Amino acid sequence: MAFTEGKVWSPYLAGALSGVLSILSVWVAGKYFGASTTFVRSAGMIQKIIGSERIANMSYFIKEIPEIDWQWMFVVGILIGSLIASITSNTFLWKGVPDMWEKRFGPGKLKRGIVAFLGGVIAMFGARLADG
Repeated sequence: MAFTEGKVWSPYLAGALSGVLSILSVWVAGKYFGASTTFVRSAGMIQKIIGSERIANMSYFIKEIPEIDWQWMFVVGILIGSLIASITSNTFLWKGVPDMWEKRFGPGKLKRGIVAFLGGVIAMFGARLADG
């Protein structure tokens, strides 16, 4: 078994299984898995729901139609799988901020929020730049 009660998965085992899943994804479906496109498509779906007509004319959404596809379901599966893994290993915590973040950036939410937002922007920019 990958974990016992109260213990977390080995990062080496999790990395190896992720690698095997990546290889199987290309071999079986001919596609690499990723997450950044899913967030952009989700934003497009939300814009369609609230009635924004401008989305139909955006060149990106002509190429990448905002719809629920295998990649969107993959991201939902990551959420569900991580929830199941944390509950079954008794490591699930409902916590707003990890201890390391609070120690480094203090108890105030503003500074941590700014750093987290900027980190997300940089990560998303890099992922989009790589067409991921």
